[in-house]
Amino acid sequence: MQGSSRAAFTAGRDAFAAALASGADVSALAEDLFGVTGALDSSASLRRALVDPSWDAKAKRGLVESLFGPKVNAASTGILNVLVSQRWADDRDLGDATESLAVEAVVASAEVGGRLDALEDDLFRFGRVVAADAGLRDALSAHGGDEDAKVALVEALLEGKASPEAILLARQAAVSPRGRRFGRVLENYLAIAAIRREQLTATVTAAFPLEEVQVQRLARALSHIYGRTVQINVVLDPTVVGGIRVQVGDEVVDGTILRRLQEAERALGM
Repeated sequence: MQGSSRAAFTAGRDAFAAALASGADVSALAEDLFGVTGALDSSASLRRALVDPSWDAKAKRGLVESLFGPKVNAASTGILNVLVSQRWADDRDLGDATESLAVEAVVASAEVGGRLDALEDDLFRFGRVVAADAGLRDALSAHGGDEDAKVALVEALLEGKASPEAILLARQAAVSPRGRRFGRVLENYLAIAAIRREQLTATVTAAFPLEEVQVQRLARALSHIYGRTVQINVVLDPTVVGGIRVQVGDEVVDGTILRRLQEAERALGM
């Protein structure tokens, strides 16, 4: 989001935080906000009306009440009223905001249940499984595919193996990708989870599994560098031969033997 949309989302997130602090049902918030996101995605005229700067905030809140009031709880309505009262740079940003808050509600539910680490780990690992299987990736990313079949596939793969919040988000990513590939949706969800716990996520690629003490040492070192908690996700890739490759956001530190061999080849003109 850019410009005014970023400020608008901040106002909505403040309203969301206030709703959580007042004891709002996070499961209901997630369901409501995902539903609103779907409604916004399916109606360009509705999106435009709710962000139209020529409409006053009272009129927009009235539209929210008439369309969503009977279908969502009071906390969700309150958040929507704050969102539509803001100025948005692009009408699609409003749907991005409601989706982000819906995901955060699911993350908050996992946090309350002591399952936040499990949620992040489950989503990350499932994303890697899907990325490595072209058939599975295509089945879950197919535009306009059978939603029931996608849900059944996700549940068959994750039921009893992942946290309930991870399964919920994986289902959501499959049936409502909003124009994105399945893997990209999961990445966005994980980024929201990281923001929720105010930490960065580092993807560490290594040839062999790291010992827990190594993971903890690396997490402490990266946390010191970035000034905030860093979550470590380890990916095994035998082709790196040795060493590790660390990626935090757009920053990459490659200390693998493969990288050194490639640099040597370039130096020799091979």
